[in-house]
Amino acid sequence: MKSVQTTLSLCLSFVLASAVHANDALLPLKTVTPPSIDGKLDDAVWQQAPKVTGFKTFVPDYGHDMPDQTVVYYAYDRENLYFAFRCYDREPEKIKTSVTRRDNIRPDDWICINLDSFNDQQALYGFYVNPAGIQSDTRFAGNTEDDGIDLVWYSAGNIDKEGYTIEVQIPFKSIRFANKDTVEMGVIFERRVSRRSEQGTFPPLKPERGMAFLTQMKPILYHEVKHYTLFEVLPAMTFSERSALQQGRLTSGGGDYEGSLTAKFGITSDLILDGTYNPDFSQVESDAGQVDVNLRFALFFPEKRPFFTEGNDNFNFTGSAAGDPLSAVVHTRNIGNPLAGVKLSGKLGRKNFLASLNTIDELPPGSEDERAYFSIFRYKRALNDDSYLGAFYTGREREHGFNRVFGGDGQMRLNQSSLLGFHAFGSQTQIAQTAGKEWDHALGVDYYYNTRNLDVGLGAQDLSPTFRTESGYVTRVGITRVRASLLPKIYPKDSFITRIDPNFYSIQTHDKPNDLYETDNGVSLRFVIMRRSNLTASYNYATEIFDPNDLFPVEDFGALPARKFETGGARLIWNSQVNNQWTTRLEFRRNKAIFYDLAPYQGLSHSGLVNLTYQPSEKINAFFSATYSDFYRENGRKEYDVTILRGRLTYQINKYLFFRGIVEHNDFRKRLLTDFLASFTYIPGTVLHFGYGSLYEKIKFENERYVASEDFNETQRGFFAKASYLWRL
Repeated sequence: MKSVQTTLSLCLSFVLASAVHANDALLPLKTVTPPSIDGKLDDAVWQQAPKVTGFKTFVPDYGHDMPDQTVVYYAYDRENLYFAFRCYDREPEKIKTSVTRRDNIRPDDWICINLDSFNDQQALYGFYVNPAGIQSDTRFAGNTEDDGIDLVWYSAGNIDKEGYTIEVQIPFKSIRFANKDTVEMGVIFERRVSRRSEQGTFPPLKPERGMAFLTQMKPILYHEVKHYTLFEVLPAMTFSERSALQQGRLTSGGGDYEGSLTAKFGITSDLILDGTYNPDFSQVESDAGQVDVNLRFALFFPEKRPFFTEGNDNFNFTGSAAGDPLSAVVHTRNIGNPLAGVKLSGKLGRKNFLASLNTIDELPPGSEDERAYFSIFRYKRALNDDSYLGAFYTGREREHGFNRVFGGDGQMRLNQSSLLGFHAFGSQTQIAQTAGKEWDHALGVDYYYNTRNLDVGLGAQDLSPTFRTESGYVTRVGITRVRASLLPKIYPKDSFITRIDPNFYSIQTHDKPNDLYETDNGVSLRFVIMRRSNLTASYNYATEIFDPNDLFPVEDFGALPARKFETGGARLIWNSQVNNQWTTRLEFRRNKAIFYDLAPYQGLSHSGLVNLTYQPSEKINAFFSATYSDFYRENGRKEYDVTILRGRLTYQINKYLFFRGIVEHNDFRKRLLTDFLASFTYIPGTVLHFGYGSLYEKIKFENERYVASEDFNETQRGFFAKASYLWRL
C-alpha cells in the first residue's frame, strides 16, 4: 500500500512540475514513510527525493564554485518538512563543530535553510545546524536578523570520511504559512566553511542584488498539507530564594514559589494568539557587564526573556541604520515585571500582516503608580518584492500619566540593488496627571544600495527636542542629522587577502535647542584575510554638542550653557579564528572625549577589548573577555579607569544538558559576580534549570554602618530552580 501511495505522490509531483515549470519551483517528494532523524542518509526517502547542488559563493566573493560539493534533498509529509544535506569535505579532520548550547554555533561550519514560509518576500526563518546536529534559529525581517526566536524542530548530524551529513525535520505546527491547499514557500540553502571564511548558496545570489535574500528565493511547493488547529500549553514553576545584607549579616528573604501558564492557539495556520498569566520572564544568564561610567544615555541590554523574544522581529522598522538615535520603537526590556500578557500575530490574507502585544506591568515599590499598561500594535501591507507600508502604535498608560507613539514606516524596492526606507512617528506624553500634553515627532529616511562591488548608504533623521518613547529606545533628541557612506569592495588576486573594504562616511548634525552644529567624518580600511581573520583600521574627526541641561534638571541647577567638544580618534579591530580551538577579538581606541558633568570638560579616552574563546574539545568551551576604559583631562590628570574581567566555562554533556559557570570582576565598582547554571532543554519550552549566584563587594559593616573594605564580602546571594513542559496538541 505504501509503495502505491509513493507512486501516486511521484505522479502528482510530475503533474505539478508541468504546471509550475515556468516558475521553476522545487517540488519535494511527498512521503508516507518519514526518515529517522539520526544524521545518516540511509532512509529510503532520500533515495527517491529530488535534490539540488551547484552552490556558489557570496562570501568573500560572489559566483565562485565552492571547492567541496553540497547536495540537498527535500521531502515532506502532511505534518512535516524534511531536508537532508550531504556536505563533502576533502579534509574532514578540519571540519569545525561543537556540542554546545542552542544558538551558539556561528563560529562553526554549518548549513542553513532560509525559509520564507509565505513566499511573500517580507520575512524568513533561518534554520542553522552544525555538523554535530546543534541548532540555531533566527527570524529576519525589516533588514534585521533576530536570534531570539526558539522554535520546535529536530536535527541531527554525522561526520564521516567524505565530510558530514545533516537531517532536519520542521513541523508545520512550528511555523506560520498560508492557509491554502497548495502551500508555496521560498527557500535558499546556505553553507558555511569556517576555515576558509566561505559561504555559498543555492540558488546562487546574484552579484547585482547583493545580500537581498528575500528577493532571490527559490519557490518550493507543498500539496495537501494538513491544516491544523494549533494548541499549546506551557505551564512553568519557578522557585527562588534571595539573601541580602542586613546589619552586616547575609539574611534570607525566604523562598518564593511562582507558577505561570502560557497558551498558544492557532486561529488559522497563519494567525496565532498567545496569552500568559504571571509569566516567567526570568533570564538564565546575567547581562554581561558594560562600562557604565560617564554616560550620556542609558545602556542598551538585549532582550533574553522567552515570552518577548518570540515574535520580536514583528516590531522592526525601517528608515534607520545602526547608530541612528532612534534605535527601537519597541524595546521590551522597558516592561520590567509583567503580570499578564496577550499577543496576536500573523497574516490576514496574502498582503496584510498584524501583530499586537498587551501587558500589565507591576511597577517597583515607591513608584508613583502601582501599574503601567503597555499596548503595542503593528500593521504591514505587503507590496511588490520586499516593499511594504506599515503602521505603529505604542502606549504606556499609568494613572498619573502616559506616553503614546504612533505613526508609520515603509520600505520600497527601487530596483534590484536599492532599497528606500522611511518612518514618521509622533509622540504624546503626559508626565503627571496635572501636567500638559506634549506632542513631538521623529522622522527618518534611509537609502541603501548593495552589490558585489559597491555599498552606498544615505540617511536623514529629525527628532524634536521632547520626543519621548517609553516603549522604545532612543539615545538623543532635538537634532536634525544627515549621513552618507561609500564602501567600494576590492578583490585582490593575492590569495592571502581576499577582500579590501575602504569605507568613507560623513555625518552632520544640527543641535536644534542650541542652534549649534557638529560633525563626524571618517575613513576605515578593512582587510578580509584568508583563514578566518580580518583587520579594520579607522580614523575620524568628530565634534559633539553637549548641553548639561540634558542630564541635570534646570530647576535644580539653573540653565547651563551648551558647548562643542572634539570626540574623534583612531580605532583598530582584529578578529581571527586561529584554528578550531582558538578564536580572538581585539579592539583598541584612542579618542578625544567629553566628561559629562555640570561643568563638562575636554579630555582624552582610551578603551580596549579582548575576547578569547578556547574550545579544547567538542563539549568544552571557555570564554574570557577584558574590557577597559579610561579618561584623562587635557592636563594629563587621570579622572577614572574601569576594567571589567569576565570568564565563562561551559561543559555541554550532550545537546540537551550543560553546566556553565561565570565569574565577572568590575574593579571600578569593586564588585565580583559569580553565576552558576545547570540546564536541561529537551525542546524549547520543555526545560529544567538550576541556578546559583552571588555578589561580592568591598564593603563591611562597622560601627553600625557600611564602610569600605580591602576584602570582598558577599552582599547578595540567590538560588533559583525552574521547570516547564510544553504540551502541544
